[in-house]
Amino acid sequence: MWAAGEGVTSTSEPLRDTPFTLGGRSFRSRLMVGTGKYADSATMVRALEASGAEIVTVAVRRVDLARPGDDGIVAHLDPARFFLLANTAGCYTAADAVRYARLAREAGFNEFIKLEVIGDQATLLPDVASLLEAARILGQEGFRVLAYTSDDLVTALRLEDAGVAAVMPLASPIGSGLGLLNPYSIRLLKQRLQVPVVVDAGVGTASDACITMEQGVDGLLMNTALAAAQDPVGMAHAMRLAVAAGRAAFLAGRMPRREVAVPSSPLEGLLD
Repeated sequence: MWAAGEGVTSTSEPLRDTPFTLGGRSFRSRLMVGTGKYADSATMVRALEASGAEIVTVAVRRVDLARPGDDGIVAHLDPARFFLLANTAGCYTAADAVRYARLAREAGFNEFIKLEVIGDQATLLPDVASLLEAARILGQEGFRVLAYTSDDLVTALRLEDAGVAAVMPLASPIGSGLGLLNPYSIRLLKQRLQVPVVVDAGVGTASDACITMEQGVDGLLMNTALAAAQDPVGMAHAMRLAVAAGRAAFLAGRMPRREVAVPSSPLEGLLD
């Protein structure tokens, strides 16, 4: 796999990258996108295609599980093109999250589940205790859990011990567009965890996506940044490039930061 990413070309030899693998399945794109908040289904589909993403999340609570194929969202998503990832968005207890995960699988979704258990309605921050409880239950039932969580290291380590397929710390609160608030915590999670780290929530624009990927994380999930943009399709294309650029920059290794100027063209010897 090339660091430049799918659909991104380079005039020089690109850096080699490791595959982006979740729960034993590999993907070309490190960008994952949601399906909520779009003005209409046609715009959503065009934005998803422009993003280059393969993994697309669908909120279980928004799907008619008796007829998932007839749903306004799912009906527009080609399963041959997109890997549909059910999520438990809107659940406030472990019991509810587990219930909706089970319903999604019974309705024909795959064994992957993006697990969300919200703890506070105002900030939409996760309830980490309930999240851990639900992750353990679903893991025992054969689900491959991608857990939306805080950027707390201890919680992330406990989720890893519970057997999750990926830890998904927030960059900033859901839908805020504030970008990456704590790069140190995200880098620390990536350094300490063995499972993939996919940053989820809070990215607002392409520079946010690039900076987040430069921390070395495995991937990035976003929804509102695309759906709420003035031009969702154009923003989706920009995010595609930004994720690829951030990953390539991380692999290349940035120059060291200094508090003094260092000339790029040394003058020593020129006046001898």
